[in-house]
Amino acid sequence: MKTNTLDFDAQALREKILDLAMRGKLVPQDPNDEPASVLLEKIKAEKEQLIKEKKIKKSKPLAPITDDEKPFDIPDSWEWVRLGDVLSLENGAIRRGPFGSSLKKAFFVPKDKNTYKVYEQGNAINHTIDYGDYYISQEKYNELKSFSVRPKDIIISGAGTIGKTYILPPDTPDGVINQALIRVRLNDNLITNEFFLLAFQQKVSLLNKKAKGTAMKNMFSIAHMKNDLIWALPPLEEQSRIAAKIAQLFALLRKVESSTQQYAKLQTLLKSKVLDLAMRGKLVKQDSHDEPASVLLEKIKEEKEQLVKEGKIKKSKPLPPITDDEKPFDIPESWEWVRLGDVGTFQGGFAYKSKKYVDASQYQVIRLGNVKNDQLKLDTDPVFINKDYAKETYKYHINVGDILFTMTGTRRKRDYFYSLIVNKEYSKFLFLNQRVGCFKPIALINKLWLNYILKAPVTLDEVFKNETGSVNQGNIGSTDTLNILIPLPPLSEQNKVVIKILELFNTLKI
Repeated sequence: MKTNTLDFDAQALREKILDLAMRGKLVPQDPNDEPASVLLEKIKAEKEQLIKEKKIKKSKPLAPITDDEKPFDIPDSWEWVRLGDVLSLENGAIRRGPFGSSLKKAFFVPKDKNTYKVYEQGNAINHTIDYGDYYISQEKYNELKSFSVRPKDIIISGAGTIGKTYILPPDTPDGVINQALIRVRLNDNLITNEFFLLAFQQKVSLLNKKAKGTAMKNMFSIAHMKNDLIWALPPLEEQSRIAAKIAQLFALLRKVESSTQQYAKLQTLLKSKVLDLAMRGKLVKQDSHDEPASVLLEKIKEEKEQLVKEGKIKKSKPLPPITDDEKPFDIPESWEWVRLGDVGTFQGGFAYKSKKYVDASQYQVIRLGNVKNDQLKLDTDPVFINKDYAKETYKYHINVGDILFTMTGTRRKRDYFYSLIVNKEYSKFLFLNQRVGCFKPIALINKLWLNYILKAPVTLDEVFKNETGSVNQGNIGSTDTLNILIPLPPLSEQNKVVIKILELFNTLKI
């Protein structure tokens, strides 16, 4: 996914860096590093000694890693391991939080010096020990001590949002994990926490794929995690070099992302400024020889009357007169303030019934998601109707030259009033769905100029000033749309303004 207007896919680059790192191709190998095979032998010997001394219990051995499980070749000093191979030798090195009646809200108590924190999924997701406000007593903590945490433990979110990780810092208060978390303790003589997190990142998609549940996905069992999560293990010293190199490269990526995001914001500001100047008559010089907009307005009025007489459009209610208080700024003498309804007609969409949609046909219904600024996205969740339904609703047929715009969206964003000109014939016949508006300009107007005016900041301010709807969803009414106030230049100047806007947008790459 592109992060901005530049062709820069930061996430793809991060994934490529991680992939190179996990294959041993990000940093050079050092022949002086102790090979991972030697580390594994030492850990194996230590484990056998601890079992002999009865300090830990003997566990069921993990299955050997077959050649079929190894997805690529690795350096000679590396070894393939399972998650279970790199865990701390202590019992319960990986635990999921207690389920069911072991940790209920009824057990929570107010925080004081004798209470213990309950760590939640939000601690892993937000990378903080400060998230959450649940505590248990000393007595309950003693019961659940096998689920306790300490500094350097890794907690992993295991329900809903799966696979978010956090290394607990040195100042981590004593506490226990809840059922939505998994706690991992690694053998730091074999693998560093930092390298583990990098290797684990590549396994999150597998965890999500194997997660179970309908309303909320849950990570698959601890036993499966220990056996199914496989990666290549470098020597300990190389792990540190890899983690440092990735940190350096990711920091550079963040700088590039920040710069390109700033560039994108600047592009938006420049575009708004160009359109604002165009609306005020300050983008091109006025020509005293141009036929003034007052004459053009009379011609438009006569054209509309003729179309009504011929039955091509319906006679509309008179629009309210424009008062001086409504005019947001001064315009050139040859221009006129008009309402959008003065220069064309509005067509609302039809509430097409989803039960009448067909698999595919030549008759496509244009919905909100198909309309973006200057882009008619026919491939975005396309829906179709049959020939008979199209004939029945023919009055909602979209024509070349129509200006489409969206009339519903997320209120808090205040950027959902997208518009475009249907500027070419399509292989499909297009029909207007509800909440998509269609404005049909009179032929005497430059449609490109009008489309630009609809995107100008002053116009959008007026559009959203009259927005209605719920707390989250905003709606723009058809009457308010027809009443939008716009400045009308002479037709010749409209043409010049369009050429100038296109020239500037091309120069500024916006």
